Amino acid sequence: MLRPERMSKVSVTGSKRVIDDVIEATYEHHSLHVTDYDERYEGFSPGESLDGAETVNEKLVTVRSLESILDIEGDEADGVRPLDDEELEAELADVRDRVNDLNDRRDELRGEIRDREEEIERMEPFADLGIELDLLGGYDSLEVVVGEAKPEAVEAALADAEGIDSFEVFAGSDVVAIFARPADGAEEGVLQDSLVGVDIALLEVPDADASPSDYVAELEREREELQNDLTEVEAKLAAVKEEAAGFLLRAEEQLTIEAEKKQAPLSFATTENAFIAEGWVPTETFPDLQAAIADAVGDHAEVEELERASFTPDGDHHTEAVADGGAEPEAATDGGHATHGSDDPPVVQDNGGAAGPFEVLVRGFGRPKYSEFDPTLLVFLTFPLMFGFMIGDVGYGVLYAAIGVFLYRNYEGTFRELGAVALWAGGFTILFGIYFGIDVFGYHAYQLLPGDVHWPVAGKGLSPADIDWALSFLVASVLFGLVHLNVGHILSFVSNYQQHDLKHAMYEGGSWLLILNGAWIWIFSQHLPGPKPEFLFESFSILTFGAVSFGGFPVAVGYAAIVAVLLGIVLLAIGEPPELAEVLAPIVNVISYARIMAVLLAKGGMALAVNLLAFGAYIDGGGDGSFHFIFSADYLAEVQNTADYELVFAGMTTAFDPASIGAVGVLALVAGIVVAIVGHIVVLALGVTSAGIQAVRLEYVEFFGNFYQGGGDSYLPFGYDRQYTAEDD
Repeated sequence: MLRPERMSKVSVTGSKRVIDDVIEATYEHHSLHVTDYDERYEGFSPGESLDGAETVNEKLVTVRSLESILDIEGDEADGVRPLDDEELEAELADVRDRVNDLNDRRDELRGEIRDREEEIERMEPFADLGIELDLLGGYDSLEVVVGEAKPEAVEAALADAEGIDSFEVFAGSDVVAIFARPADGAEEGVLQDSLVGVDIALLEVPDADASPSDYVAELEREREELQNDLTEVEAKLAAVKEEAAGFLLRAEEQLTIEAEKKQAPLSFATTENAFIAEGWVPTETFPDLQAAIADAVGDHAEVEELERASFTPDGDHHTEAVADGGAEPEAATDGGHATHGSDDPPVVQDNGGAAGPFEVLVRGFGRPKYSEFDPTLLVFLTFPLMFGFMIGDVGYGVLYAAIGVFLYRNYEGTFRELGAVALWAGGFTILFGIYFGIDVFGYHAYQLLPGDVHWPVAGKGLSPADIDWALSFLVASVLFGLVHLNVGHILSFVSNYQQHDLKHAMYEGGSWLLILNGAWIWIFSQHLPGPKPEFLFESFSILTFGAVSFGGFPVAVGYAAIVAVLLGIVLLAIGEPPELAEVLAPIVNVISYARIMAVLLAKGGMALAVNLLAFGAYIDGGGDGSFHFIFSADYLAEVQNTADYELVFAGMTTAFDPASIGAVGVLALVAGIVVAIVGHIVVLALGVTSAGIQAVRLEYVEFFGNFYQGGGDSYLPFGYDRQYTAEDD
């Protein structure tokens, strides 16, 4: 599972007389990832589309256009059945004519409705003004201006205008009509010139016989009639959609298949009489492909396994030539069959079962290259663990798992994979919630049980009594980071060893392993114990409930760790001198995992804050004990009268006293419940954006950065998975 599926490069060589049959057989087998011919060989040229390709593509464009017009989605199919060419041709012509006629009429109606709406918008100011249109122009001795402006500003401007003898302003709610008599000798347009300093938007007076209000009413009536016609046309289109959706989906699939087949030779190398197609297939499927083509064309085509790709990057021993007979691979030799190019094998990630859905997180960084380790299994083993630890609450875990079930059952593809990831994350959140004291939405459920409970449970370090747990979780986060990074560096070591040799592996992987482990073994040793805090060693006993005690590695081991660090630095200086600038990275990157503890305390603190606001809480044991929540007014009174109890917050719901129900108490009870529900929903959502993002960041940056680049090619086999059509019997 740490490697993708083994791939083989194959060639299919044959006469052009059988190219159609070879394409058909290869397409149906659906396993050959075809590589494009790059014109590197003399005498060969890229092939041409088969006869009829242009016609098929034109029909396909028509079908997709009709689907777009009718807004057809993939879930509107009416079953799976064959579709022959005659039926496709006849029904497509009928549907095309009906849809195009209705669509043209719909576009025409929409245009007319838009014209009416623009005219109504243009006429509404004049209807608001209340003056007949023929009175707004046609005068010899008056100038008239209509516009949107404030009447006071217009009057002020005209009162001081030199070229105006007299004027009058008629105002509607948002528009004014200005009638002005120019002074003797004034130039034409003096009214507009006088309004230059006024904030006015001039309006053109429409040419209409009716009054503005009647004209607007007529336009609205016409618009309503056009809208009714449009509704009728859209209803007819909806009927056509319901009738033709299944056919169009089948037609699109059928034509897509035909188009892909007819355009396949564009990727082949061809001469006048022969062709060569090359590509990649999963090694285990090669015999089946060979048999399928042989069944189709006999000995008129030859299928040859050229090479089996090795799991190393470009360079030394990239591929392995296949010995005669296709048995065991032998060393690559010069000469032999000339392949199209040095294309890398496509990647088929081989992660079945529970780890498979976690490919979605790996692809978020980048699909693995064929030569790289696939980290999906490792992400499966670590991501839910980190997420569950950071949230650690049974109530939230159940909700995350429920969200996962919903996504997994109701969606396909990426959302289904995310649903599976959420299920695993929710499961680990529940497990850690039990470990943290049976936490349910920030409350220790075991405190509700009758009698004394005597089993080991951890706190989250939020109460005074369990403050040591917070420091212990810091140590636990660092130890997890140490293990996580060790795995990454080990994979780097193995990859470099396979790609080059032991020397390169030691320089590029072993050096970091020595520095990483040497530095942290020294930190956890008794060498120079003064600066090292006691919680580094006490945390082991706390985390295991006293089952394990650890006082630190002996001083001799500390000295050996220093030697390991120095040796690692020497190897790094010899093999990768520029990386000496990052010699402290093993320490810094491990400390970066402290964010796990930080998110744990942050999310626990948020849940605690919500419960404090809603229910209130006190601390027992004179301020050195644990948090306990308050759920009634009587209980609050008891807490306030008990010397050993320290009240932290009274809470909103405790204002409600069933013995004397009042409006304030009921309001406080309802408000407290709302605060609790909304608050925990917010914490639930922030758990995804904090714990989820931080876990993904640790995977992508600290972990992947040691051995993984991504950027592999997807495996896209020549063929099609039918959804709406079936093969003819």
